[in-house]
Amino acid sequence: MGLEEIEREFSLERIETADGIPTYYCEKEGLLPLMEKLKSDFEILLDITAVDYFGKREKRFEVVYLLLSLSQKIRLRIKVRLGEGEKVSTLSFLWKNANWLEREVYDMFGIEFEGHPDLRRILLYPEFKGHPLRKDYPLKKSQPRIKLLRSERE
Repeated sequence: MGLEEIEREFSLERIETADGIPTYYCEKEGLLPLMEKLKSDFEILLDITAVDYFGKREKRFEVVYLLLSLSQKIRLRIKVRLGEGEKVSTLSFLWKNANWLEREVYDMFGIEFEGHPDLRRILLYPEFKGHPLRKDYPLKKSQPRIKLLRSERE
């Protein structure tokens, strides 16, 4: 199925990018059906990340998905706009690596993925307060000390 057909079927908004990768905005409710359809042609989920537009846009976050089709030799970028506290559907049952990628986005930005099998911190320790890639995260915020598993002198 071609990108034009997908664009029409899912009412996607295409945007121009400097890198030339086909890029579309998708409504959060349409993400799961879209990705299920794309899975057959785009075998690899390369990355999931997010952007925080704190104070600049009505919907604060964009979750960005980068897909690769080996058969067609093209990349595809899908973006979903989310407001503060909104959740987006997990893709961990479509691509196994989405499990860790979604956990990283959760850890750094605090964006939750509905239906995720194990949504907890992956990079920072569990007692860490806040999400450090949010624009409103204080630069000089101190964190609670954690008990060391072994002596620092070893």
